[in-house]
Amino acid sequence: MVFSSAVFLFYFLPGFLLLYYVLPWKNTVLLVGSLLFYAWGEPRFVPLLLLSAFLNYSVGYLIARAGPQRKSLLAVGVALNLAMLAYYKYLGFFAGILQALHLRDGALPAIVLPLGISFFTFQGISYLIDVYRRDIAAQGSFLRFAMYKAMFPQLIAGPIVRYAQIADEVDHRTLDNARIWKGFRQFVLGLAQKILIANYVGLAADRIFAVDPVELNAITAWMGIACYSIQILFDFAGYSNMAIGIGHMLGFTYPPNFNRPYAALSITDFWRRWHISLSTWFRDYLYIPLGGNRVSALRTYFNLALVFLLCGLWHGAAWTFVIWGAWHGALLVLERLGGATVLARLPAFVAQAWTMLCVMIGWVFFRAPDVPYALRYLGSMFGGHDGQALLHTWRLDLPNTSQVALVAGIVLACWRWRASAPPQTGGGGARMPALLAQGGHLASTAALALLCIGSLAAGTYNPFIYFRF
Repeated sequence: MVFSSAVFLFYFLPGFLLLYYVLPWKNTVLLVGSLLFYAWGEPRFVPLLLLSAFLNYSVGYLIARAGPQRKSLLAVGVALNLAMLAYYKYLGFFAGILQALHLRDGALPAIVLPLGISFFTFQGISYLIDVYRRDIAAQGSFLRFAMYKAMFPQLIAGPIVRYAQIADEVDHRTLDNARIWKGFRQFVLGLAQKILIANYVGLAADRIFAVDPVELNAITAWMGIACYSIQILFDFAGYSNMAIGIGHMLGFTYPPNFNRPYAALSITDFWRRWHISLSTWFRDYLYIPLGGNRVSALRTYFNLALVFLLCGLWHGAAWTFVIWGAWHGALLVLERLGGATVLARLPAFVAQAWTMLCVMIGWVFFRAPDVPYALRYLGSMFGGHDGQALLHTWRLDLPNTSQVALVAGIVLACWRWRASAPPQTGGGGARMPALLAQGGHLASTAALALLCIGSLAAGTYNPFIYFRF
């Protein structure tokens, strides 16, 4: 089930929170609730999730107590995690490559991708490496470790929560009204991002991407990728905010996952703001161990290219994702070669516009069903099909709600807000602004919640992009 579904909002979440707050066995309630949550969509893969938990718990336990064999145990544990991911996610992709090269014959049986496998696999690998580095102590209780692995707020689509980030809260966590209210507000914010913006612009994006690109004029093609750019940001950032908000309501502090990435002034800046838990995972567990930027310039460029090639492949077993990752890796290398200096000298709005252009070109490959479609779509965006096909203007009939959502999404995502200093007041005068702020938070949260409920009741379009990763 998705967080923005009526089943989750009106049945699962209230019932779960009631049991979680009332019963003393919070870890057990969270584990059982998480397994039920996962089983709702993928009951056949619950044993796989528990197997992943047992594998990482056992290997982590052995690494913590081993001597010279620690490195070998780590290699075995990482290899088993990657083997599980490779079988379910990449076996068909690489088998197709071998078939194209005439190195194998016959079709593979269809392999269903388990929900969230990319996320909980990386979660397990980070745990083993952190135990090996002695950054954390291995968890001694399998129940607590399984609860960490299966925690439903971050299980399906992140953020990728490392054990080190919540190790103390796994054993001891406190709950109070302020923390629960903070979590609820962040959850409603994420729900509004998903339902009130992503869903409405996503409907327009899907309509446009369902058409053969050679039938689109440039304006419509740009409208389609603009809608998708807003959809993927508010869809994924909204889900992350909902996950982080539920985490707060349960007593956990999950890491932030987005920091207004479309306000970035370079691709380097973009990746400091986009899917932060993934980009920092690749930085800490792959880029830095490869030498990072402490090696020669040529090796640094290779490290960047390799990391983002794998980042693209992490998102999906398709050439479109490989090209998307290679595109971002190439842009980062260009910025290392001097592009960052050029961008820093430009006016901020020019650097931001260039960055968004590069990001949107990448999103074409991310969204396209295959590479030929992506190339045709880019051709339409830049007017390359004029006079070469029977071109006609495809009628874009956007409802008013989609138009409002698109404009609101662009403003919220791209406007470079400047924080103002809080008013300096003293004594009893400080209470009135605080009370007004609290009242404003309450009113805005209630208004957003009511708008979301109304939209759900109307049965609006409600997909979730990152479920397929």
